[in-house]
Order: sequence, then C-alpha cells, then structure tokens
Amino acid sequence: MEKVYADLIRKGKKTLEEVPERLREKVRALLEAEGGGGGE
Repeated sequence: MEKVYADLIRKGKKTLEEVPERLREKVRALLEAEGGGGGE
C-alpha cells in the first residue's frame, strides 16, 4: 500500500498529508529513498 501512495504523490494526485498516519512514515521513507521529496 505504501508504494501505491508514493506513486500517487509522485504523480501529484495526493500529498503526504492525505496519506493515513499509520503509513505516512513508510511512504516518506520510500519517497526520500527515490529522491522524490514528498509533495510538501
């Protein structure tokens, strides 16, 4: 599920704030690992 949210953030469809809290840190780590920042 984290990968799905990370992909949506990269595409500009979602922001990190829209990710459920329980997944937010994992999604942030995925984005940072890929150099994607985080949509903030």
